[in-house]
Amino acid sequence: MAVPGEPCVGQEVWNQTEPEPAATSLLSLCFLRTAGVWVPPMYLWVLGPIYLLFIHHHGRGYLRMSPLFKAKMVLGFALMVLCTSSVAVALWKIQQGKPEAPEFLIHPTVWLTTMSFAVFLIHTERKKGVQSSGVLFGYWLLCFVLPATSAAQQASRGGFQSDPVRHLSTCLCLSLVVAQFVLSCLADQPPFFPKDPQQSNPCPEAGASFPSKAMFWWVSGLVWRGYRKPLRPKDLWSLGHENSSEELVSRLEKEWIKIRSATRRHPKATAFERKGGGGMEAPETEPFLRQEGSQWGPLLRAIWQVFHSTFLLGTLSLIISDVFRFTVPKLLSLFLEFIGDPKPPAWKGYLLAVLMFLSACLQTLFEQQNMYQLKVLQMRLRSAITGLVYRKVLALSSGSRKASAVGDVVNLVSVDVQRVTESVLYLNGLWLPLVWIVVCFVYLWQLLGPSALMAIAVFLSLLPLNFFITKKRNHHQEEQMRQKDSRARLTSSILRNSRTIKFHGWEGAFLDRVLGIRGRELGALRTSGLLFSVSLVSFQVSTFLVALVVFAVHTLVAENAMDAEKAFVTLTVLNILNKAQAFLPFSIHSLVQARVSFDRLVSFLCLEEVDPGAVNSCPSGSSAGKDCITIHSATFTWSQESSPCLHRINLTVPQGCLLAVVGPVGAGKSSLLSALLGELSKVEGFMSIKGSVAYMPQEAWVQNTSVVENVCFGQELEPVWLERVLEACALRPDVDSFPAGVHTSVGEQGMHLSGGQKQRLSLARAVYRKAAVYLLDDPLAALDAHVGQHVFSQVIGPGGLLQGTTRILVTHALHILPQVDWIVVLADGAIAEMGSYQELLHKKGALMSLLDQAGQPGDSGEGETEPGTSTKDPRDSSAGRRPELRPERSIKSVPEKDHTASEAQTGVPLDDPDRAAPPTGKDSAQYGRVKAAVHLAYLRAVGTPLCLYALFLFLCQQVASFCRGYWLSLWADDPIVGGQQTQAALRGGIFGLLGCLQAIGLFASMAAVLLGGVRASRLLFQRLLWDVVRSPISFFERTPIGNLLNRFSKETDTVDVDIPDKLRSLLMYAFGLLEVSLVVAVTTPLAIVAILPLFLLYAGFQSLYVVSSCQLRRLESASYSSVCSHMAETFQGSTVVRAFRTQGPFVAQNNARVDESQRISFPRLVADRWLAANVELLGNGLVFAAATCAVLSKAHLSAGLVGFSVSAALQVTQTLQWVVRNWTDLENSIVSVERMQDYAWTPKEAPWRLPTCSPQPPWPHGGQIEFRDFGLRYRPELPLAVQGVSFKIHAGEKVGIVGRTGAGKSSLACGLLRLQEAAEGGIWIDGVPIAHVGLHTLRSRITIIPQDPILFPGSLRMNLDLLEEHSDEAIWAALETVQLKALVASLPGQLQYKCADRGEDLSVGQKQLLCLARALLRKTQILILDEATAAVDLGTELQMQAALGSWFAQCTVLLIAHRLRSVMDCARVLVMDKGQVAESGSPAQLLAQKGLFYRLAQESGLV
Repeated sequence: MAVPGEPCVGQEVWNQTEPEPAATSLLSLCFLRTAGVWVPPMYLWVLGPIYLLFIHHHGRGYLRMSPLFKAKMVLGFALMVLCTSSVAVALWKIQQGKPEAPEFLIHPTVWLTTMSFAVFLIHTERKKGVQSSGVLFGYWLLCFVLPATSAAQQASRGGFQSDPVRHLSTCLCLSLVVAQFVLSCLADQPPFFPKDPQQSNPCPEAGASFPSKAMFWWVSGLVWRGYRKPLRPKDLWSLGHENSSEELVSRLEKEWIKIRSATRRHPKATAFERKGGGGMEAPETEPFLRQEGSQWGPLLRAIWQVFHSTFLLGTLSLIISDVFRFTVPKLLSLFLEFIGDPKPPAWKGYLLAVLMFLSACLQTLFEQQNMYQLKVLQMRLRSAITGLVYRKVLALSSGSRKASAVGDVVNLVSVDVQRVTESVLYLNGLWLPLVWIVVCFVYLWQLLGPSALMAIAVFLSLLPLNFFITKKRNHHQEEQMRQKDSRARLTSSILRNSRTIKFHGWEGAFLDRVLGIRGRELGALRTSGLLFSVSLVSFQVSTFLVALVVFAVHTLVAENAMDAEKAFVTLTVLNILNKAQAFLPFSIHSLVQARVSFDRLVSFLCLEEVDPGAVNSCPSGSSAGKDCITIHSATFTWSQESSPCLHRINLTVPQGCLLAVVGPVGAGKSSLLSALLGELSKVEGFMSIKGSVAYMPQEAWVQNTSVVENVCFGQELEPVWLERVLEACALRPDVDSFPAGVHTSVGEQGMHLSGGQKQRLSLARAVYRKAAVYLLDDPLAALDAHVGQHVFSQVIGPGGLLQGTTRILVTHALHILPQVDWIVVLADGAIAEMGSYQELLHKKGALMSLLDQAGQPGDSGEGETEPGTSTKDPRDSSAGRRPELRPERSIKSVPEKDHTASEAQTGVPLDDPDRAAPPTGKDSAQYGRVKAAVHLAYLRAVGTPLCLYALFLFLCQQVASFCRGYWLSLWADDPIVGGQQTQAALRGGIFGLLGCLQAIGLFASMAAVLLGGVRASRLLFQRLLWDVVRSPISFFERTPIGNLLNRFSKETDTVDVDIPDKLRSLLMYAFGLLEVSLVVAVTTPLAIVAILPLFLLYAGFQSLYVVSSCQLRRLESASYSSVCSHMAETFQGSTVVRAFRTQGPFVAQNNARVDESQRISFPRLVADRWLAANVELLGNGLVFAAATCAVLSKAHLSAGLVGFSVSAALQVTQTLQWVVRNWTDLENSIVSVERMQDYAWTPKEAPWRLPTCSPQPPWPHGGQIEFRDFGLRYRPELPLAVQGVSFKIHAGEKVGIVGRTGAGKSSLACGLLRLQEAAEGGIWIDGVPIAHVGLHTLRSRITIIPQDPILFPGSLRMNLDLLEEHSDEAIWAALETVQLKALVASLPGQLQYKCADRGEDLSVGQKQLLCLARALLRKTQILILDEATAAVDLGTELQMQAALGSWFAQCTVLLIAHRLRSVMDCARVLVMDKGQVAESGSPAQLLAQKGLFYRLAQESGLV
């Protein structure tokens, strides 16, 4: 309401011809009164309609009429009555003929209408569910502050005595406004019927008051809880629907599809446009992206369309913040003008101090709101892009999967997505600093005149340098990312194939390869960092050069004097300029990284996808005998670029038919199943399948969930059907032996299961599906004879559970062929012949050749032996044994299980979830603050001399900075003689010298921190790699791959980039803080009274915050491991997921994991803002204290000293805030060092090499092996897997080892290679106890060919001769022996052909033959074949036996039997049973005994 007084007339107010100080004109009573009357109504009438429109479209329900609402309405009507009375009194006086100024009628009328509008807003807010209003908060604040200021001034002049009634009315009005303001600080009750569903632990932001939202006080409860006790995931708030992955990904995907469709020159009907069309195809089977025209532009536009509102709101907050940022120098100029003029009253000085304080506070609040909005945008963008990547993983074609390894995908979601989202903070940094620079130049022009033009020339002259540096950094950044990808791919392969590497003692060779790539990566990082330091220093130098040139021209050329106002206001403006010029390189640096990462993301998202039109699917409704599968003249290829792998396939399969597909290794059997699944690109022809499909891959893939969830695989649980499936698949005895039955977790990659159990579990998953078509890829390969017969008869065969369904069976078990309906023989990617068994026998064609190669007549054969990689035989006690010898860790990466993912699992309701076994391998999270030992570990990695040197350099450059500022103050205080300063040249020269010294010191100090960071990164990575590689095999079985990959990707990236960056910033701001504190304390000692309490409050805030923040950081990192693991798991199992059409449930699982990670990220995000806002508000108090002290001591201080003190105090606010922030960020980042050291204290293997007692290279010269009372267990708490084994194998003897599943066959090989140390007894080779031999020495003298053939990413030659010990001629000879010479010669590059990860571009049989060639080259005195022929056909097995017989004729051979026929020519056979040697002797002797060996031979059809 208007404050009464005399109208604003008279010459002294409006006369512009008389010079008058700016402070006098801006702080005149008339100006304040006018502002107090018109600013609040203008504010509400401008923002009110916009606010009404917003809440109309974003209603949250309605609020009940609470006491708070009623009080607001009563006060509002009271104010309306008061304004009405003021209008009535003014009208009455006019009617009475008394003279009355128009303002006394106009002002109350304006306030009456505005108050009415405010009451209407209060009512509307209640109807729309607004609990606290920011618009009305600002309105009541303005209504109180501005009129109260002018009223107080007039009261001090005695103006109230002239019209006491009007003044009492004014006081009453202000009292009511204060009451309304207080009520606006409170929040109302939540909506009665909220539109959003209720959450278990909702975020308190929605119900917080406006001041609480503005200063983030609503976070205080969580921060205090974290300070008092460790935070757990259950303590954190639920994630709002607007931040959920389901909402965000769908919006971004929809927008991207729309933009891509609009940008196509020739619109085509895509699968997206066909959504909702006919057919039973699920939407998830449609392609996520198409290759044509894919660029990063459409994705960028889609991101803008979805998220632009949040970004623009944050940008608006930033612009408003910058308005107040530039208000401060102007107020400082007015304040120094006030100090230099003794006439103005003291209240103007105090008012200017208050205005500077308020401007700084408003700058803080708006800046933090900008940060909050952009951080929320980062979080949402991370969810959306991660969701896109995951959906792309589900749609990748086979060719694209070969081009992208698991490590690449993990890098995408852990590093590249992070960098892209972080760039959001720096987008405004491309243009806003330029605006700052322009405004700064305007200020400089006002202060220094034309001399400021020189600043433009100095600044522009340095721009080409920075553009050149940016271009060079871009190149090195791309090189670093390429090396990072190579390292990630190789590291991932090492971790997944650790068993193979340990079998052969290759750890050292792979360490050298990884560290070589790591060295090149860090070299690129070091060069990029040094260029960044040059860029940053160049901007710092440009600021100094601007000051030097402008001051020199102003004093020496223009011959003007330098006074205090010019010096220190210019200094304040240059500090803003300094921030602008520092922000610009940070922005460019971040956006350069983001551009590289964004290009990588887009390249991945535009990879080729499976073609949903390759297979015509339709619902099953045909009667038996009708064609279920039809392939007509179809040719298929793995990718568009590769040659066809299947040629002119013509095949018709009637419904209910059991069709067997046979052929030699590499004939295309698995490719045919892939084609039926739509995994291959169809070049020509037609293919259709009627009905749903279930698929069992050749390499079993299981999830890290319970047995029942693996079997049900997202379908509803049917207990009766589940029991039938488990019984038919021979899983019931195994499940009964598990500690929690069907609810037992199978572990990562099925680590708790044997190879045969995983294969049967994979089969059970397919059988449970009740599909119309079953595609089974060699399901009997990993099963022993009696289990194989059981599974075939109960599941696959004519009388099995699948009778009546269409079954396509790829198999090497030729003995079952008489029982199938139809046989297809493949050779070289084409159908050689097909027909019934008897027809093909009469033809004497390709099938007969296969039978002849296998050495069996048409009606004989044998089953296959399950590899001895199983838990204890289920008939034994339920404690269970560990596997005798695990196969290679499966390529499938399964995430660690957590409760959130379990709840989100869209699978079956479990009968007895309480019995479920606890999750295994969950990533650990420590609690509390990071220990000092972790900081010391990092500093020791940097090196003590380098640490001290960096501190010394930072101190030197800060001393130079202090001297430069102090020298400028002396320059400003020099006496003026004849309009000039006599020592201007000397002052300018020394000022320039000090600035140059500071620039040199700054670059040297930043380079020292960078080089120290690179050194620490190298050492910490080496230690992590060493700790992991030196761990025993049990460590890899127990630790989820996702956890390890997270250490080698995200945590390593944090140590590489974030820690040096935070440490450099912390040192810069900490030394800057010391300088500013010294300046303020020396110039205005009274300010020390305010500095000390502020320091204590800062320390309190930091202590309160750091504990919670670090714990949230740990929780976030641990939860993100789950996201990475699930991504890797899905990447490896995407074929199975697509085959079962379960993309939807898997997407839901991914959404749940990402949401859980974001649920932890959000509290850390707002806790950061809570700290920044409150700490800066405290720091702004120092500005007020310094200015108030200056007003109090005005008589004793010069304007120069006051300017020096206040300008320094303006710096200390953000400086101190950044010290706290950077310290906290550093402690958050140092958690990565802590996590990289997690495995430093885990148990390690025995030494690789022993300096003493190590046998010389001729050992073993004969190859005699002796087991003496040997016993072995896999974990201390488990019973012995092998016990009391004693026997001797003579030099050159060939010994077969056979037995049922879990008998302990492979445990003997495990003990011989010391993958598990002996629990009792020992093993001697040529009289030397192997416990006295180094592991590498032992393993390098023994050759093993394991069941799972593993190839590593790299050249074919590297895979065959990793240690580069053989010539090309020797390698070709070995390839010729295994009959692969022609195949390798046909490959591009031949021996230099680049193998895909795990050799996925070759068949399993071809990989096994390559592993055989590797063994031939290695040729040692002892050879172990551990189920080496499980994945090859019988003919190939005979080839392998012949090759081994010629190359290893004089060697000791241990043959762990896969097919019993293969041990019949051994000199001796050991029959294992329950961990002991049950029988021993020649095959003929054992058959004559008619014991266990005889029974096994009967089951195999040999007798």
